[in-house]
Amino acid sequence: MKKATSTRKGKATAQRSNGKHPPARGNRAEAYVPAFVSDRSLDAGVRCSSPGNSPMLDPLQFVPAEVHRTPPEIMRFDLGKRIRELVKLHGTPLMVISKEALIEEYQRFKRLLPRVDLYYAIKANPHPDILKTFRDLGGFYDVASEGEMRHVLAQGVKPSKIIFANTVKRPEALQFAHKAKVNFATFDNEPELYKIAKYAPGCRVLARLKVSNLGSIVELSLKFGADQEAIVPLLSKARSLGLKPEGVSFHVGSQCTNFENYQRALEVTAEIMREAGERGIEFKTVDIGGGFPIKHFKTDTVNLETFANQMRRELNRLFPESVQIIAEPGRALAGPAGMLITRVVGRSIRNNKNYYYLDDGVYGDFSGIVFDHCKYEFKTLKKTQKFFSIIAGPTCDSFDTLSLSEELPELDVGDVVYVQSIGAYSCASALTFNGIRPAKVIVV
Repeated sequence: MKKATSTRKGKATAQRSNGKHPPARGNRAEAYVPAFVSDRSLDAGVRCSSPGNSPMLDPLQFVPAEVHRTPPEIMRFDLGKRIRELVKLHGTPLMVISKEALIEEYQRFKRLLPRVDLYYAIKANPHPDILKTFRDLGGFYDVASEGEMRHVLAQGVKPSKIIFANTVKRPEALQFAHKAKVNFATFDNEPELYKIAKYAPGCRVLARLKVSNLGSIVELSLKFGADQEAIVPLLSKARSLGLKPEGVSFHVGSQCTNFENYQRALEVTAEIMREAGERGIEFKTVDIGGGFPIKHFKTDTVNLETFANQMRRELNRLFPESVQIIAEPGRALAGPAGMLITRVVGRSIRNNKNYYYLDDGVYGDFSGIVFDHCKYEFKTLKKTQKFFSIIAGPTCDSFDTLSLSEELPELDVGDVVYVQSIGAYSCASALTFNGIRPAKVIVV
């Protein structure tokens, strides 16, 4: 083993080469945990989750405020000037998350559904400054892995503010959760209960119910959720294994514009609550999941405000005040706060249309087109006559095409193309493909 130097890099190299663990694969790697971990190694894992120390994210992509130091007053400029000044400071591609908008969306949600505690689904956008913003507002967090759990804990969040909301969890992740005192999880099958009981004894659990996802952009019921008739037996099984069954969770699908999904799910949950009560299982929590829609285009007509009044009435009608209502919004909180700024890096004429190549694409921050089935409204700073155009990303893959028929003004290399309401499910799934890095992500 090479002798460790006094530099931080030297120490890290020495630690990785001590022969005990496989080497980490860059900044994105989760800490490796063997199948059978000792209390000592778990203790070290929990200590790793101190504020500011999270290995999950690439610091060159998710840049914290203390590093990028963007003047907050820049966000008060009119949109055109704001974009130009941000490009001068940071170049492109650049994802800008408005801290003020994050706060507005959080407070809007609380105003519309005051009874609901918000567990931010960090998979939507895990930028540490987003997590800290919601932390300071009293928010909670929905995590799906050990890596996400470590990342949230590293931002100074209390373990009691976290739900482990992946219904299928690695044993090592459950061990870490138990050691870190994250004691709240979801499940949807009997084998998962045995696993939770073994690796996280005494855990509070919610049974995930399979519900209709009709009208939602992304259907999650294909993979998650137990049928209605199985829920109470599963809650009873959880109790027999020494776990603490507290209620039901469900998810109506991402970008849900059909309130009937929520209505039916809430009614079925109330039926399950009554049946569980007859078996001596007291409901303490109902988790209504996420899926709350946002507007991507001016012509979009449905968002949370559209059906908040109905949902508020149904929650109060079906569930007593003693039952805590929680939700797991991701897109609804982070989506409207984000703007992606790109530039034209090449142009051509193909199929009798202007063909523009941007410096970001589907392998980068437009990954939501693929993974989230999302459509975006492309805008420019030019106000001239528009022509049907094709937009593509910068990689050498022809699949990297953003739009085959977009109305845009005549653009030149260097001109800005931007997209709003893209703060969720974009940078979170961006890759470095062809050696082309995704956008720098900042919260201002």
